Amino acid sequence: MNVSQIPVIAIDGPTASGKGTVAAIVAEKLGFHYLDSGALYRLVALASEKQAIDPKNAPKLGVLAQNLQISFEKGQIILNGEVVTDVIRTESIGLKASAIAIYPEVRQALVGLQHRFRQIPGLVADGRDMASVIFPDAVLKVFLTATATARAERRYKQLIAKGIPAKLGDLLQDLQERDARDSSRGTAPLLVADGAKVLETSDLSIEQAVKTVLDWYQSAIA
Repeated sequence: MNVSQIPVIAIDGPTASGKGTVAAIVAEKLGFHYLDSGALYRLVALASEKQAIDPKNAPKLGVLAQNLQISFEKGQIILNGEVVTDVIRTESIGLKASAIAIYPEVRQALVGLQHRFRQIPGLVADGRDMASVIFPDAVLKVFLTATATARAERRYKQLIAKGIPAKLGDLLQDLQERDARDSSRGTAPLLVADGAKVLETSDLSIEQAVKTVLDWYQSAIA
């Protein structure tokens, strides 16, 4: 099978919209591979921190991104031989990842890596530009979103459940600032791609969102 014939479900959306959870479950139910593209930017952020690279040095960050040794194994994320699954989910790394994601040098360095996840029998990819830039030929494009308040409340509950102290007001402000940065950046801004279906999840359960995406996929391939 030609690579271009391998089906892709591309799910984009803002921070804490639930797209990662929905994408992972959809991939599991279909037996597809799963790409968490946001994790790649978090990995670059973590690696830059470990190597004390200036977060404003775009060329150096691009070279770093090109040379990362990354693998996803049994639910674990491994960077240069070290399991970093939980480390990259901290708010500080998330903020740094959002800041460095504006650089074309970093985004370009990660394009080839993301394309390599497209393997038989199929791929579910989530991120900010999966449908608009990385997989514009996806058989199904979804823009999954929710209000900033609903997303902040979800993130707050997640952090508290993990025993991580958090303030709802601070989380809401961080989300709004990240939304503005992601939507206004010059390279691959967050947007609803041509042909994408918008899924508003503020009042939906994860199960309902997953069912909607699976139903859309079945209709797309029918």
